[in-house]
Amino acid sequence: MVDQAIWSKKMSNGIRRIPVLPEQARAYNKQIRPAILDHNSGAKWTDTSHQPEYLIGEEALYVNPSDCYDLHYPIRRGQLNVHSGPGGSVTAILTDLETIWSHVIQKVLEIQLKDLKYYRCILLVPDIYNRQHVKEMVNMILMKIGFSGIIVHQESVCAMYGSGLSSACVVDIGDQKTSVSCVEDGISHRNTRLCLTYGGSDVTRCLFWLMQRAGFPYRECQLSNELDCLLLQQLKETLTHLDQDISGLQDHEFQVRHPDSPALLYQMRLGDEKLQAPMALFYPASFGIVGQKMTSLQHRSHGDPEDPHDEHYLLSTQSKQEQSAKAAGDRKALPKSGLYDDARGQSVDGLDRAHMQEAELGSSQNNCMIPGNDPEEPPSAAFSRKNAMSQFEGKVLGLDKAILHSIDCCASDDTKKKMYSSILVVGGGLMFHRARQFLQHRILNKMPPSFRRLVDNVEVVTRPKDMDPRLIAWKGGSLLACLDTTQELWVFQREWHRFGIRMLRERAAFVW
Repeated sequence: MVDQAIWSKKMSNGIRRIPVLPEQARAYNKQIRPAILDHNSGAKWTDTSHQPEYLIGEEALYVNPSDCYDLHYPIRRGQLNVHSGPGGSVTAILTDLETIWSHVIQKVLEIQLKDLKYYRCILLVPDIYNRQHVKEMVNMILMKIGFSGIIVHQESVCAMYGSGLSSACVVDIGDQKTSVSCVEDGISHRNTRLCLTYGGSDVTRCLFWLMQRAGFPYRECQLSNELDCLLLQQLKETLTHLDQDISGLQDHEFQVRHPDSPALLYQMRLGDEKLQAPMALFYPASFGIVGQKMTSLQHRSHGDPEDPHDEHYLLSTQSKQEQSAKAAGDRKALPKSGLYDDARGQSVDGLDRAHMQEAELGSSQNNCMIPGNDPEEPPSAAFSRKNAMSQFEGKVLGLDKAILHSIDCCASDDTKKKMYSSILVVGGGLMFHRARQFLQHRILNKMPPSFRRLVDNVEVVTRPKDMDPRLIAWKGGSLLACLDTTQELWVFQREWHRFGIRMLRERAAFVW
């Protein structure tokens, strides 16, 4: 499918691309032998002779495999990396995060931990978040690391603040996950949130497989070797592109510098592999991910004993009051507080039906994480959303289809028009040459015909204000901290100590 998509599209000069088969490159690459640049590569293993308690960042990656250290990744696929192996419990992961952040605060920011009582922090969480994990992270930041206050906000909203846009369909393409959310006037629409468990590292793996098929001359390369993974990531960043006009075989060279080994120079010839690898984002079956769910449906929170008056409590008490009203034959309107939604006047029956439908959805495995129904959502919207989701069951959504599906879940045509005219791409997973034009072309070709007439221009923004797309969410977070309107969102240490997770329900800038 990828090859067909490449070969069917003409180049900008109107000429069709000439297919380059991997056999043509393999014949050349098979005969390549490395040239020795230097008998000492200059790279060194991390010095562990003083037996440090822990190592962080590049130092951790350059630890000799024969040393007695375990390598931990606290966050994986955009969530806390909970697993059954060593260091895989939530407690162990939070301890790792506390160690990493404390180390960076002291060594890089040069702030002593005892002085953090004079500082506050912003915690950016994914649009589709695990409440328990957020609670534990806030607790760790305030009570263990020792910040005096915290604001919790969503990545997509902060990315929009950082880009200076008022409304946008925010597409965050990271190393291991891709999330899509439609944000309007500082609110992330709950029904539009998708999280796909693939990203830039999967493009790197795909490129490695394609290069192997073309006779990759560095034959000792292994994905299990951290240093080889860094080399492959470098090759992806320098070679891959989404430019249909680059065609034919081209020669490249790269160096391999590993500790205790000579520095080697390799020659290599590649063709369409450099275009095929990033196109896998639009045809994610190419990633060949097996043994795990590519994507999942997020279930409603089971509640927290520290937050007894949550939406579960409201639902159960509403049902009881309604039943007693029915038994008494009382058909008057129920009081507004908690029983009717202020904005939409939704009745308890509607809430119950919406959550029953959600419970049915929770038993299926879909190809996108979509959070539980908003208590403010009318039952008709919940039902239509269930139908919209069911058509993707058993399929894998490519990047363009995920964006279209997210926009299609917006409530009104006016909102959809806004989103089509402002698609903001952030994160480091789509920083390929001509990626913006490529994505824009695919969205234009696949958007519903009814909107082609209504939308003046489909605009994809990949570098707002010429900023690095990897930093935009953090820029938005720093702006958020300075706004007068956000001063009431701070959760302070003493308040958290007294009220716990209930403070997030009161102070979070989004529906908790």
